[in-house]
Amino acid sequence: MKEIKETLFVKIKRIIVICIASLVMAVNIKTFVNTGGLYPGGATGLTVLIQRVADMLWGISLPYTLVNLLLNAVPIYIGFHFIGKKFTSYSCLMIVLTSALTDILPGYIVTYDTLLISIFGGLINGLAISLALSVNATSGGTDFISIYLSEKKGVDAWNIILGINVVIIGIAGLLFGWDKALYSIIFQYCSTQVLHALYKRYQKETLFIVTNHPKEVCEEIGRLTNHGATILEGEGSYEHCERNVVYSVVSREENKKVINAVKRIDSAAFINSIHSEGTAGHFYQQPND
Repeated sequence: MKEIKETLFVKIKRIIVICIASLVMAVNIKTFVNTGGLYPGGATGLTVLIQRVADMLWGISLPYTLVNLLLNAVPIYIGFHFIGKKFTSYSCLMIVLTSALTDILPGYIVTYDTLLISIFGGLINGLAISLALSVNATSGGTDFISIYLSEKKGVDAWNIILGINVVIIGIAGLLFGWDKALYSIIFQYCSTQVLHALYKRYQKETLFIVTNHPKEVCEEIGRLTNHGATILEGEGSYEHCERNVVYSVVSREENKKVINAVKRIDSAAFINSIHSEGTAGHFYQQPND
């Protein structure tokens, strides 16, 4: 009964957070993005670009929902078949809610200063995406492709996504002016910095732990994270006595949890945590579903 309640609580929490993230993203589009004439990255930016091209060339006002759902059709297919059904289902909720709210909510002008719009719009965009990712959902588009390539193929998708965003900004610059395109780069940069700071799932930390209880520490790392660890034998330079060093790589979101557990096992342990730029070989990743 307790497990059922906890599962229900987790589901309700995910839905509430996704609703908040969708509202934040939709409000951001209707205020900062539209007012500044900017182009966010990924499917959102491509949707906005298609809307503005259709309006400029043919005088047609395309609904955001229609364009965004069509653009997300293939990424959603990839998500359902290769990433996870629950993950993709919650992501679909995020996509549909964001699209519908963008069409329904009225526009509101906070400021006409394009630089302020670029900075604060980018910060808010990064916050909305981070909220969705924190409950194992995504805003769609290139996020699906990025996760698929990272988890299933071991490919760094950053260059691919960067290339897509460069094409979007390039087309926007040619059609609507390079000032808007350049401000869009500031928008995307601010969004990326917030995302990098708040979402740590795919960031890795290398741990060097000097401890008198290496076996217990290794077992606890395995229990908490499903990651392995290596025990290295060394010698302390001051007292010239034997020292054991536990070496392990964990995700950044697991790092604090592991350090606290090590301190409970050995309060005298010395821990050096280093940001890892990359790893080669198998690294266990928590499943999305």
